[in-house]
Amino acid sequence: MSGCRLRRVNPPALSPPRGFSHAVTAAAGSRLVFLAGQTALDGAGRVAADTLPGQFRLALGNLLAALTDCGGTPADLARVTVYTTDVAAYRHHAPELGRIWRELAGRDYPAMAVIGAVRLWDEDARIELDGIAVLP
Repeated sequence: MSGCRLRRVNPPALSPPRGFSHAVTAAAGSRLVFLAGQTALDGAGRVAADTLPGQFRLALGNLLAALTDCGGTPADLARVTVYTTDVAAYRHHAPELGRIWRELAGRDYPAMAVIGAVRLWDEDARIELDGIAVLP
């Protein structure tokens, strides 16, 4: 169903995307959902994982939980930004992070960016994800 609202665009003149789309267009009349930054916080408000992959799994799960409560699915994600305090570790763990993404969110990749940050709001957080989704 979301394939009618979103179209992923990957021009052949650009480098082949791996784990993201170069652009995503949305159909007119859609509803935008702006998803706040999510870290690896548990229900008690504590960072619940020590490793970057563990934090990625929990942060993505939290982002998808907020999206689900809005009536969306992972395929509705048009844009996700990843903030990390360690870009080198993110690159090192990229294959595992890709497996986690596919397990939780499937293969409909949004437009994405990874941004290095000195520190995140939650002091023990190593990664944070925010996003924009398009719903009918």
